[in-house]
Amino acid sequence: MYSTVKVLHSYWAYLVFLILVLATLNAIVKTIGKKEYAARDFRVSLFTLIVSHIQLLIGIVLWVSADYFGGMSMKEVMGNAALRSNAVEHPIAMVLAVVFITIGYSKHKKKLTSGNKLKVIAIFYSIALLLVLAKIPWSTWF
Repeated sequence: MYSTVKVLHSYWAYLVFLILVLATLNAIVKTIGKKEYAARDFRVSLFTLIVSHIQLLIGIVLWVSADYFGGMSMKEVMGNAALRSNAVEHPIAMVLAVVFITIGYSKHKKKLTSGNKLKVIAIFYSIALLLVLAKIPWSTWF
């Protein structure tokens, strides 16, 4: 089961990354260009929210089923850079990214004007994208 979840988590990450980049760039370009908020923008931001939450659930299952600590103390885990990254830093950064996506999506729905809706999405999704870019395990991506 662990290997199946790991493969699913790895491949789903590409979809999450692509849709997050698309949603972020879309919001930034439309904010700068002072374009109107459209139904397409709503769908893109909603799809980003959905795929990121699915990835978070897959990641939680993966983290729980992995034996990162395998009898090691927290001091030993934190002393090993690779293990610390996989077991602590990556999960925390990705949870925070999903939190920022969720906050951005929720806040944008409450705004009344197109500019404000797009601006909120641009800000929160950009922060989430930066977190994702910072903690993607690039060595395994290519």
